[in-house]
Amino acid sequence: MTERQGARTTRVPGRVVLLGAVLLALLVLQVALAGGAHAAVGPTPPAAPGDPAAPGVGEVTVQVNGINGTPSGSIVVLLGITLLSVAPSLILLTTSFTKILVVLSLTRNALGLQGVPPNQVLAGIALFLSLFVMAPVIGGVNELGVQPYLDGSLTFTQAVDAGQQPLREFMLAHTREADIALLTRAAEQPNPQTPADVPFTVLAPAFLLSELRAAFIMGFVIFVPFLVIDLVVSAALMAMGMMMLPPIMVSLPFKLLLFVLVDGWGLVVTALVGSYAGGG
Repeated sequence: MTERQGARTTRVPGRVVLLGAVLLALLVLQVALAGGAHAAVGPTPPAAPGDPAAPGVGEVTVQVNGINGTPSGSIVVLLGITLLSVAPSLILLTTSFTKILVVLSLTRNALGLQGVPPNQVLAGIALFLSLFVMAPVIGGVNELGVQPYLDGSLTFTQAVDAGQQPLREFMLAHTREADIALLTRAAEQPNPQTPADVPFTVLAPAFLLSELRAAFIMGFVIFVPFLVIDLVVSAALMAMGMMMLPPIMVSLPFKLLLFVLVDGWGLVVTALVGSYAGGG
């Protein structure tokens, strides 16, 4: 029994060696064939450099007009972005926004209120009242300038000239001749013979000066009744010997009561809107 087991153990290593030799021979043969194939193909030589191409004439084109002579969409977007960037200056210099905001701020100061209503609320009221007042002017600019330019019937320069006429008429109707003359002399320009001869660089600041003057006049009228209340309260406190009590603490409720009873905000808004009615 032990002799057979020893014979089996001596035969197994011989088979393993034979199998390993066969696998090694196959591996060597595969490597040799792969090396011969690579040697037969070889690397691809680089291509020879060619002659440089002759320089051409570069052209950059911008399509201004679209279909049927209408302005291109990109041009319209560019003009819209430009208009938005200068919109705050246009609102301050060419609309009723400045006058309305100044009058509302003076009304708040006359009441003795420093932060009520907040500045954001006053600016919002002034903006929407300005849109209400300027609605006919905006409609005229859109009808005479914007829409003809968008449908291709007017060029950009013609649309600007036609669209600014309603705005110029509004500004001239609410600008004093004294302010126009003042700025004309300051700019050392000849006196305009007709309203159409007034340049926009003179008309815009003259219009703003006239608006500030009218706003201060309205502010003075608003201040007078509240000033009377302050004087009466101060005299009463002095007569009673109440020196340490601030008069503003006593007069503020009476001023608020008076302002509410007479519908002060309604009167102020009515006066502001009415100052632009009839072009005067």
